[in-house]
Order: sequence, then structure tokens, then C-alpha cells
Amino acid sequence: MKNPLRNLSLLVDFECAARWCSFKLAAHELHKTPAAVSQNIKQLEQLLGFALFERYARHLSITEKGSELASTVSHLLADLHIKVTALREDSSNDSLRISCTHSFAMKWLVPRLHRYTQLHPDMDIRIDSNDALVNPSQGQCDIAIRHQQYVAADSGNLLWREQLLLAYSPALLNDSDRRLRQPPVLKRLLRYPLLYEATPENWIRLLQNHGLLEQPHDFAQNYSHAGLLVQAAVAAQGVALLPASIAYEDLQQGRLLRLADMQLSSRYCYRIVTAPSRSVKVSHFIDWLHAEMGHMQQYFEEAQGKL
Repeated sequence: MKNPLRNLSLLVDFECAARWCSFKLAAHELHKTPAAVSQNIKQLEQLLGFALFERYARHLSITEKGSELASTVSHLLADLHIKVTALREDSSNDSLRISCTHSFAMKWLVPRLHRYTQLHPDMDIRIDSNDALVNPSQGQCDIAIRHQQYVAADSGNLLWREQLLLAYSPALLNDSDRRLRQPPVLKRLLRYPLLYEATPENWIRLLQNHGLLEQPHDFAQNYSHAGLLVQAAVAAQGVALLPASIAYEDLQQGRLLRLADMQLSSRYCYRIVTAPSRSVKVSHFIDWLHAEMGHMQQYFEEAQGKL
């Protein structure tokens, strides 16, 4: 490079000026004078050998090359901020950052998290419920619990192989209906709207498996997240084919009932993603997750025997 860039603060000033497209507003954010910001941008342009801004009497306009550079610098500074934050938090063992999907956080993790905090009262748990992928190796979190397609040959980091259960609110059936055997009850239930997440594919698979696909069905209600689907079933909006883990609390508390032998293996599972080297606090939390999943598996096995 003809003129090496040794002063990275020039890039910080440039990124801020590019975001605001204003030296004055950038100076306000950086606690500098507009003249100092303008001078630093001019110095950066001289080092780079091309213009970053077009300067007019009343406004600035970023150039095409300036826009490309601003995007790169913005991503680099964001990654740097994440890494510095992670290193600061990793300097102590009293915080644990967990990333997981909205539905898993709301319907599975949060309702039982008090049991973990009773075991580790000094641990500061921070939950980021987000469907976006994150990378623990880059310091974005300590543990990521991801909803992924299940591959039978890949058991690495598997937390839970999901099952889909036909479930409904007790409000949908009266006492005499509940005393009926499964086929009459099933026919009554299938008259209600069949609730689903994203696509009715799983309902079609289940109905086809039981030779019920030919009769008319109401697939009018679609939900974007499994947690919303469970809440709709609890509210007696219809009958749902629910992920066992997301419906677990409501089944256990009696807010939902399930129908025997009406279940389907899901094509999805939950996996744990961590950095290659796990800290003691991460290992302890993963052990706790597996223990809780074991309790849930035992509940479903016992419940299946009573149906």
C-alpha cells in the first residue's frame, strides 16, 4: 500500500460521518468539532487516493466507493464491539448469554429457568430470543439453542428430537364427548379448524397416515411461530398439531389435552451450539438442559401409558 493507514481513528470518524452523512452530526456523536471531523476525513481521502464524499454548500453526498467502504468498516466495528463485550463478560463467571428461538424461550426455557437459578443463584442469565443465527465462536453468545432439521446420522450436540402431538383445549369437548372412544372423539375434533404453523404439511402427513385425508378439513388458521400456535390451541381456536416441547407446560398443567396415538415424528430437532472450548459454566448449563429434557421425556412416556 503506497500510503499505509496507521491511524484507525480516521476510520471511526469516517464510519460515523457516513452514517449521518454530516460532519456536524458526526462531531456531536464523537464529541469533536465539525472542523476536526472534516480534517480527518480529508486526511483519510488523501491516504486512500479517492474521494469519500461529494461536498456541497449545504450538504454532503457519499460517493460509491465511500458507501462500499462505510459498509465494510461498519461491519468490522460491530464485530469488534461484540468481541470486546464478550471478553469483558468472559472475565467473570457470573453471566451466561443464551440465544434461542422465540417459541423455545417463551414456552420451554423461561418457565423452568428458576430451577437453574436456584442451583446457581449468583449467575446472571441473559436470554436473547432471536431466530437469527449467531456464532458463539465469535463471542455473540455463550450458548445457542438452534431449531434445525433432524439428520438421523448426526447425533452431535442433539438436545431434543421433536415430536408433534395432536392437542386441543378441554373447552372444545363436553364431558360426554370426553368419555367416548378415540374414533368418535377424533371425528368431533376434526370438525374444528386445524391450526398449523407455516404450512399444513404435517397435518396432511398425519391425516394420510390414518386414512383421514379424503374428508373435508378447515386449514384456515396459520401461525408464524410454534409458541403462537400453542397459545391459539389453549384459547380453543381449534385443534393443533403441536411440537411436544413447546406444548409441554400447557399439557402438564391441563390447559391442553392430547389424543392417544395421534402423533408424528417431526423433521426438526433442537441442537446446542457453543464455542469449541467450553467454559465450566457452559458445561454446567448444558448438563442442566439435558436433565430437564430427560424429565420431559419421562413425562411424555408416562402420559402415553395412561392414554
